[in-house]
Amino acid sequence: MDATSLAAGLGLKPQHFDAALACAAPGLWFEVHPENYMMDGGPRLAWLEAVRSRHPLSLHGVSLSLAGPDAPDPVHLRRLAQLVARTEPALVSEHLAWSRAGGRYFPDLLPVPRTRQTLERLAGNIARTQDALKRHIALENPSHYLRMDGHEWSEPDFLSELVRRTGCGLLVDVNNVHVSAVNLGFDAAAYLAQLPSQAIEEIHLAGHSCDAGLPGLLIDSHDTAVAQPVWALYQALVARTGPRPTLIERDGHVPEFGALLAERDIAQDILASHQPLQEYAS
Repeated sequence: MDATSLAAGLGLKPQHFDAALACAAPGLWFEVHPENYMMDGGPRLAWLEAVRSRHPLSLHGVSLSLAGPDAPDPVHLRRLAQLVARTEPALVSEHLAWSRAGGRYFPDLLPVPRTRQTLERLAGNIARTQDALKRHIALENPSHYLRMDGHEWSEPDFLSELVRRTGCGLLVDVNNVHVSAVNLGFDAAAYLAQLPSQAIEEIHLAGHSCDAGLPGLLIDSHDTAVAQPVWALYQALVARTGPRPTLIERDGHVPEFGALLAERDIAQDILASHQPLQEYAS
């Protein structure tokens, strides 16, 4: 499946299986975390393959720990490669983060300083992943909650250099940019303007919430509708880059399928207001 045919999509939830399977909205696609489907068979994989027979898929990994001190787990990579070969997703992506070190696993996407050492480690791990999958991946920008010392690059420059070194693409999470901009005090629009348009292969949109204990701190919670400032940033980004496959993420307080589809239609209308998706060349 060619990613250039994708329009706006949704994160696929088990409770929406029947509705997702039956929905015929033009350009609709679904994204899943591959870690939930890396098995040889059974009802979960059969369910995914049924949806795949009707709609394109994207695999969005959360546990390769590409920025960690250890190389990607070879067993994990092998299972991921099998799933990629089986489902032929239009897009495969991971995070600029780490979650594993010395055999210990952490249930979070943890930040790293943007140093030369980190850059070389990430580039090597991305290359190992792309070699194992026999395709390139897209890398997602993280959310930030605290300032970290020791950065040698701005985040847009760091991401651009990773693209140059590895041939990977970018998954731009606009909500992550907004959350980080508010928490750290930078200009979200200026950040997005510095990203290389030609490398952007997918866009994520999600809701956020305010931390109950720290007034003013935003949390990338994925449990509310997309906020108006995020929609505004998204419109400006698409105006600059042209349409890109765009996902609505919702992981908490998940509403019924129709409500998510209505939110997806907002993104679809924004994409349709620019040049046709077929004209986008990755």
